[in-house]
Amino acid sequence: MSDRLVIQSVTKFFGSAQNPVRAVDDLSLNVRENEFFTLLGPSGCGKTTLLRLIAGLESCDTGKILLDGVDIAGLPANKRPVNTVFQSYALFPHMTVADNIGFGMSMQGKDAKDIEKATADALALMRMENFGARYPSELSGGQQQRVALARALVNRPKILLLDESLSALDYKLRKDMQIELKRLQRETEITFIFVTHDQEEALSMSDRIAVMERGRIGQLGTPQEIYHRPVSRYVADFIGICNFVAAPSLGLSESGHIGFRPEDATLLIREGQQPDVAGPIVHGKLDALSYHGAVTYYQVTLDSGETVTVADHEKLPVGVDARVRVALLPDMLIRCAS
Repeated sequence: MSDRLVIQSVTKFFGSAQNPVRAVDDLSLNVRENEFFTLLGPSGCGKTTLLRLIAGLESCDTGKILLDGVDIAGLPANKRPVNTVFQSYALFPHMTVADNIGFGMSMQGKDAKDIEKATADALALMRMENFGARYPSELSGGQQQRVALARALVNRPKILLLDESLSALDYKLRKDMQIELKRLQRETEITFIFVTHDQEEALSMSDRIAVMERGRIGQLGTPQEIYHRPVSRYVADFIGICNFVAAPSLGLSESGHIGFRPEDATLLIREGQQPDVAGPIVHGKLDALSYHGAVTYYQVTLDSGETVTVADHEKLPVGVDARVRVALLPDMLIRCAS
C-alpha cells in the first residue's frame, strides 16, 4: 500500500522568539492510502497542532507535508484536498441538514443538480435519508455528528481529519460512533486521520497509531504492537493499565523493571492453587477490589512493597486483607525502556 501523506522533519513553534515553545519537534511520519490512522496522546503532546498543520490551519516553521508526493505545506487550507470534522461539529443553525452538507460544494460554484445528488448520496451513506429538511437544533448529538461527517465527506477529500470528534458524546453513543466511523472509512476508502486522547477509541478503530509525546512520536505501530509491545514506559503507562515491578521481585536475575497488563496475571487465592501456565509467582496482600461489570480489578501490595493490579472476569470469593499470590504469563511480560 502506497503512502497518501508523508510528513518530513516538521517543526512548529509557538510563543515569542525569546521564549519559544516547540509544539511539534522535527517530526516525520507516513500515512498510507485507505488507512485509519490515529494520533494519540495527552493534552499538550502536539497531536492537534500536527492535525492543524496538515489541514493548513497552522503553518510549518520547518519541514514538508507531502500529499500524494506534492508538498502542500505552503498551500492555504481551502486549496488542500483535505476536510476536517471538529469537536464542535460547526453546523450552521439556520440551514437545513441538506444545505449544511451541500454548503461547501455551493461555495465552489458546483451545479445545483450535482449538489443535490451528492447531498442525497451523503445522507444515504450516513443512513439519514429522511433528515435532509431538518435543522441542527432538531437533531440529537449523534445525528449532528453524522451530518458533520456527511458535510466533510460529500466532496470526497483525499484525507479526512477528525479532531476529538467523539469526545462530546455519551458513552454508548461514542461506542456506536466508533463502529460507524470505521464503517465509513472502509466504505469510502478515504484516509482518516483521527486525533484523540482516548486510548480505547484509538485501539478499537485504528489500523495504526502514533503515540505522541512532547511534540514527537513515542511509538508508531498497530494497536496490538502498541498495547502488547510498548517501546517505553511512557507508552506502556499511557495505553491502558500497566504494572511495573522490579525484576528481582519476580525472581528474575535481570536488572530494571518488568511490566505486565492486569489481564496477563492470575490471582491465586487458595493454598496450593497453581496457574494454567508456569511463570513468575509473587506473594502479597489484597488491598482493594473494584467491580466494573465485565471485569473486576484487584489491587495487591506485594511483599516487596510494590503495588499491582490484576484483572479477572469473575468476582473471586476473596476479601480485602487476604493473603494472595499473583501468577504472571511469561510470554506477556513487557520489557521496555524507562
